[in-house]
Formats: sequence, C-alpha cells, structure tokens
Amino acid sequence: MRKLTMAELNRASVDDFKSTPKSPVVLVLDNVRSMHNVGAVFRTADAFALEKIYLCGISPRPPHREITKTALGSEDSMAWEYHAETGAAVAALKAAGYQLVAVEQTTGSVPLPQFQPQTDRPLALVLGNEVFGVDDAVLALCDTAVEIPQFGTKHSLNVGVAAGVVLWDALVKLRVV
Repeated sequence: MRKLTMAELNRASVDDFKSTPKSPVVLVLDNVRSMHNVGAVFRTADAFALEKIYLCGISPRPPHREITKTALGSEDSMAWEYHAETGAAVAALKAAGYQLVAVEQTTGSVPLPQFQPQTDRPLALVLGNEVFGVDDAVLALCDTAVEIPQFGTKHSLNVGVAAGVVLWDALVKLRVV
C-alpha cells in the first residue's frame, strides 16, 4: 500500500468544480463564531460537493486568512451567501422547498441513525453557535432536529465535526455518495 499522489487523485480545478453537478444539500451556519470552524465547514462542503453554504449573523466570511487556514482554498470553490439574519435565510429556503433540519439536541430531536432525509426535497442542515446552538427562533422554523448520539462525558461535538458526521450520514441515505 502507498499513498496516492496528487496527480492520481485527479481533483477538479476550481473552475471545473463550480460547473459540476452538486449534492442537493446546503449548510446554514447560524452565528458560528470561529473562523476555523467556518473554514472546516467550507472544506467539508467542498469534499461532498454541496450546493451552497449560508453564513448568517456573526459567522465570519471570506476572505480571511484564518478561514483559509482550515478551508485550504475551498472558500474559492464553494458557493456561499451571507445573511444578517439566519431566520430570513431559513425562511427563504423553506419557501424554496428545502427540508430544514437543525443539528441540535432538543426534546423532539431524532437520533441520527433513525433520521431519513426526504428524497423528494433538497436538504438544508442548520448548525448553530458553538456555545448556544441553533437559535430558538430559527429552530422553530425547522421541520425537524437531528441529534448525533454521543457516549462520552461531553454533550456536544465541534460544529465542523458535527457537520461532517451529519453530512456523510445524510448523503449516504440520499444515495449521493
């Protein structure tokens, strides 16, 4: 066994990536404060060829070297929009027919293994602030909440890690990967 070379990985150029079909999934970052977390989300969204990222509220926006540090250039390949109010972005996605799913621990959240995304609608995953989670007003706009089962002493995962876990699960269930 050996590691593959960059040439063997045959990665698309930024221009080619922008014109390739995307997964019917978007991410909404609700007041995510860390530039490193935003960069990690960009990199994960690029890896899974997502449609778009919505940066909302205090979520930092490119260009910024601290985002680039973890995004590794994916902030150039990924489509993104900024919205001052997360609720407005989520309401627009709802009106466009997206299934809105908060990644949050709630009284009614569905454990990730039991979650089944709807195959007839595009999916919007809403990820919240590192301390406060998804805002209550935004949560009220969501169709459901999904929770990642955890078995250790901590009660949460880093937002970038949570995005990767939920995305992989959803894309497998949607048969996109």
